[in-house]
Amino acid sequence: VFHSSTMKLNTIILAALVLVIMQACSDSKARSKSQKITEKIPVKVIELSKTDVRPVIHTSGSFSTDDEQQLSFKTGGVIERIFVKAGDAVRQGQLLATLNLTEINAQVAQAELAYEKAKRDHARVSNLYRDSVATLEQFQNVKTGLDVAQRQLEAAKFNRSFSEIRAISNGYVLQKMANVGQVVSGGTTVFITNGAREGKWLIKVGVSDREWASIRLGDKGTVTTDALPGKVIAATVTRKSETTDAATGSFIIELTLNEKVASLASNMFGKVTINASNVQQLWRIPYEALLDGDAKSGYVFITNDGQKAVKVPVAVAGLDKDHVLIAGGLENAKSLIVTGSAYLRDGSSIQVIR
Repeated sequence: VFHSSTMKLNTIILAALVLVIMQACSDSKARSKSQKITEKIPVKVIELSKTDVRPVIHTSGSFSTDDEQQLSFKTGGVIERIFVKAGDAVRQGQLLATLNLTEINAQVAQAELAYEKAKRDHARVSNLYRDSVATLEQFQNVKTGLDVAQRQLEAAKFNRSFSEIRAISNGYVLQKMANVGQVVSGGTTVFITNGAREGKWLIKVGVSDREWASIRLGDKGTVTTDALPGKVIAATVTRKSETTDAATGSFIIELTLNEKVASLASNMFGKVTINASNVQQLWRIPYEALLDGDAKSGYVFITNDGQKAVKVPVAVAGLDKDHVLIAGGLENAKSLIVTGSAYLRDGSSIQVIR
């Protein structure tokens, strides 16, 4: 009996200890949770204000020349011969392709016959008119017919003279877009050539609308390419497109290289830095304040009351040495959080440290 009573007592004591331990754990968790809820994350902030900035724009594009030409036959027909292929060097006036002249020669011959008949008619009616047999109206009609036949013959001969394609300038064949035996209509591009042999290169790059607005004609820039390692080429903005490119959706800027450069090829890739001259009012913030950033956008944390962190999206305008240039998103922000951002979430409690 004594042994049984002792066991019951031990069981009661053990149960009481378990209850005490569970209550202590529960109280500890509650205190920990309460501490987490009220814990403030220490951060450093800076006051925000816009500053005048001349953006430095970094972009890329492809090399070209200012004299690319699309060459075609004036009249349609069957291609008889092609004398060059893509990549060939050509000289000014060089024959590149010809049409089969069978049909065109027949048209010239027909025009010549019509012209000879018109001359005979004109001579006959002229004699009759002098003899007062033909009327003035008849004489005028044959004279008009002769003039028309002469113009038709001239047009036929002109078209025959343009039934061949010749190089307009020294350069290279960039593309050959037709083959022997192919039927082409007048104006259909057969070759694309450029004047690369003269070394007058330019580079076409795409920019955003904001970057386009900051660039002026005459702005200076630099160009680099893997084809010329270590070489930095000075360039000048010489054209701004007035609409976006249909393929890329960006605005096209052309920069002309300020020196003749060899060892380049059309459509070769290059990197460009443009020193834009139009002053813009932007926010300049430290790199570490920008989160999930890319070339166009990112996030930052701001605070207006010094108590709560607010996550806001921003538009990135570019880079300026050790700062990021922000174009939009901070209009209603007072202070920017520059340290401690990695530990924050939208709405986190903060403690501003000096």
